[in-house]
Amino acid sequence: MTLTLEDRFSGALVGAAVGDALGGPVEGWSPEQIAERHGGRVHGIVGPWYEDWRTARPVAPYHKGDGHVTDDTLMTHALVRVYTAVRDHLDAYAVAEHLVPDLMGTPRWIPELEAEALPLQRIFLAEKWIVTRLHYAHADPREAGTGNIVNCGAAMYMAPVGLVNAGNPAAAYAEALDVAGAHQSSYGREAAGVFAAAVAAACAPGATAASVVDSALALAKDGTRAAIAAVREVALRHRDFESALAPLRAAVAPYDSVGPDYRAPSLGARRPSRLHSIEELPIALGMLLVADGRYETSVLGAVNYGRDCDSIATMAGAVAGALGGESAVPAGWAKRVAEASRLDLHAPAAALAAVAREVFDRDLSRRRAHEDAFAAIASPR
Repeated sequence: MTLTLEDRFSGALVGAAVGDALGGPVEGWSPEQIAERHGGRVHGIVGPWYEDWRTARPVAPYHKGDGHVTDDTLMTHALVRVYTAVRDHLDAYAVAEHLVPDLMGTPRWIPELEAEALPLQRIFLAEKWIVTRLHYAHADPREAGTGNIVNCGAAMYMAPVGLVNAGNPAAAYAEALDVAGAHQSSYGREAAGVFAAAVAAACAPGATAASVVDSALALAKDGTRAAIAAVREVALRHRDFESALAPLRAAVAPYDSVGPDYRAPSLGARRPSRLHSIEELPIALGMLLVADGRYETSVLGAVNYGRDCDSIATMAGAVAGALGGESAVPAGWAKRVAEASRLDLHAPAAALAAVAREVFDRDLSRRRAHEDAFAAIASPR
């Protein structure tokens, strides 16, 4: 069956939100702790880790679980809204002019808070940095990410950049690096570019998990490339996520600055480096390979990996969803997440698909204008 642009966009954005919601309640824990808490591996939507989630540390006051999406999806949908406002390619200035006002000026339903609130009140410090630097400090948007902690905060919401550049990983990579410059630096910014490229590659006709990872490796630099290559080598030896959990962690560990205890990061954690990589993207791509691109297996592998598994499952879900289209995402999961989170998961995809078609038409016009100009320059009369 040939997938339409709209199919792939729905698969990616609905798939990302569902992965996020499945991973949220077990974020921060190890595979062993997850299995002990749930009597085995997680195979779908589960409830909060603590029944007294309103006061329990370290999760209070967030109602994680029961199908609630987290900040990964809130930021992804916010970036879609920026695209629908600009209706063209984005850069760091679009973050300052559109994303920052969206985060700090428009109350929205926040599923984990079970209340209307500003998105700024839900996102964490690495994302609040955008508002601090751009709104209050008036930093150059292209450089505002410098000084922030280096984590997956920018990468986790870059799927829309990959979709607008569907089928063109190099363009997605370049655009995401520009957009993410307002938020991140070093290997956090690099991961944003590579994740966007992976989503763009997954939209190409005939794409597979292997071709997506090949595209990512062709563009990735420094520690990010080394980490993806190491994870790929291990992932190709496994056909089920259970056997892959420990080997994938061992493969990415030399590049992960957080260290073995996710809740007690090392002193060198999240600092700029050409040698390191965020953990989330390589593991998401590794689970994609283990599952041979199948959505359900990719996402469940990401969820049961633990650690920052809502972001891992968001990324795996976006890529697997783009590969397989909307029908690849279990409809029951999508329905429960939409209802629990009080979100229309399909509207952002439909809006972004319309924008992508407009942007492509503009790109064609710009390309033709460039061709005419270059021909005149190269062959003056």
